[in-house]
Amino acid sequence: MGERPEHIAGVEDVDLAGKHALVTGSTSGIGRETALALGELGADVMVHGRDAAAGQDVVDELVAMGREATFQQADYASVDEVRALAAAVGEWTDDLELLCNNAGGLFREGRLTDLGVEYTFHVNHLSPYLLTAELLPTLADDARIVTTSSGAHRGVDIEFEKVRSVDSYSGFRAYQRSKLANVLFTTELAGRLDRTDRSITSNSFHPGAIPGSGFSRFLPGPLPRLFAALGRLPMTTTVEEGAATAVYLAASPQVDGVSGRYFTDCEPETPSKAARDTTTQRRLWAESATLLDIDEPLVAVDS
Repeated sequence: MGERPEHIAGVEDVDLAGKHALVTGSTSGIGRETALALGELGADVMVHGRDAAAGQDVVDELVAMGREATFQQADYASVDEVRALAAAVGEWTDDLELLCNNAGGLFREGRLTDLGVEYTFHVNHLSPYLLTAELLPTLADDARIVTTSSGAHRGVDIEFEKVRSVDSYSGFRAYQRSKLANVLFTTELAGRLDRTDRSITSNSFHPGAIPGSGFSRFLPGPLPRLFAALGRLPMTTTVEEGAATAVYLAASPQVDGVSGRYFTDCEPETPSKAARDTTTQRRLWAESATLLDIDEPLVAVDS
């Protein structure tokens, strides 16, 4: 095990006692390390994932720290289960201070969800979009929303026509589009929140290439074995290092009031040109609501 994420992020002295955090996808990988780090800083944590046994293990570690912790199972390919997750959060607390949108993955098989939406886009973008929208009444007025994206967002456009199709499917290309959607969503959300009377912030980050995260199991051919080999080399990103930027954005006083930014290694970085396109940001926001058959969350940014 490497150095703890809160130490890498330089926030080990931050006190999160009394704060409530939801970390999605926190039964393993960087989500698990993020949840445990926030617990080490004093936060009470709701753990989320599909594996109840793994989730209980994380809860047990948090409880051993003296934290209030609970597990909520939810499949991110299901609209109903994401809504149930939001409802469970509302029953747990009426002031959620930290929302870490971390759940997601890279999937080899091209398939559509029950909404008729490409699976990767649904799981990696639509579900955090829906969860965030459902949790808006539950978020504290000074809450922080942290969304896990990836440097893989570079080099692609959203290609909205691909969202409802798996023709000529490429798992990595679909992943890239979904990670671009994460950055676009983060920035648009920040702008819309800025026009409310609340001080909620929204930032995204790149965690690095992390062989220990479980991500590599979705890669084709010999790549999972290659990543396993890389995991034994010192220059690769550890799971703890990958979680550090999430913990930094959730806890550091240095980002008080900072919103709509993309971070790498606890530092702001300029995302791709496609990620900075304001027209695409607004279109993605509107089309996501249409795909989910909901009203657009928050007011329009300059209608």
